[in-house]
Amino acid sequence: MNPTAGTASARRVPRPRADALRNRERIVTAAREMFVEFGPQVPLDEIARRAGVGNATLYRNFPERSDLVHEVVLSVTARTAERAAEAAAEEADPFEALRRFTHAAADERIGALCPMIDGSFDKEHPELLAERDRLEEAVQGLVDRAHASGRLRADVAVGDLIVALSQLTRPLPGGACLPDFDQFVHRHLQLFLDGLEAPARSVLPGTAATLETLRRRDAGAAS
Repeated sequence: MNPTAGTASARRVPRPRADALRNRERIVTAAREMFVEFGPQVPLDEIARRAGVGNATLYRNFPERSDLVHEVVLSVTARTAERAAEAAAEEADPFEALRRFTHAAADERIGALCPMIDGSFDKEHPELLAERDRLEEAVQGLVDRAHASGRLRADVAVGDLIVALSQLTRPLPGGACLPDFDQFVHRHLQLFLDGLEAPARSVLPGTAATLETLRRRDAGAAS
């Protein structure tokens, strides 16, 4: 008998059951929806109710609110990066790839989720940083290809896209009362995208916002 076999078996971590994984996914989905609708301080018991699980199941998966916020941000960031990769792979026209990604990212409502990243949330967690880097690289690639094709005006950069996407997907005060809010998001994003196409119809004030510009602003706000 191989003496190491028993040791390896003893160290093997059991895989989560399928129903446990489904419950976790339902909790994260419900939390994302309710964070968008009601803000980051929505009661966790209400999230459990929408997810169709008991309070004990929610707290077993996410003992602290910050654990759940982390998982929601990680999930949204990863899915948005996937949308960017899909647009780049499936759209022959670089500007149409950029357009497709922008609308897909809007469906994640990333602007509406921004307020939940508060002081108790670890934005520098290695897992989240890895997904953020993957997203930024994918979006930078979309912008670079659109520039190279001559379809994207030369005086904008990836930071301009991210800022506009964040602003246009954040509900207005009292916006929860508006029916079919998403139709307005996509309508105004389309107007914004039309303004990005070359040839430019105006001269923009200031300078293009890059990823480095946004990072410097984030660092300044945190200090």
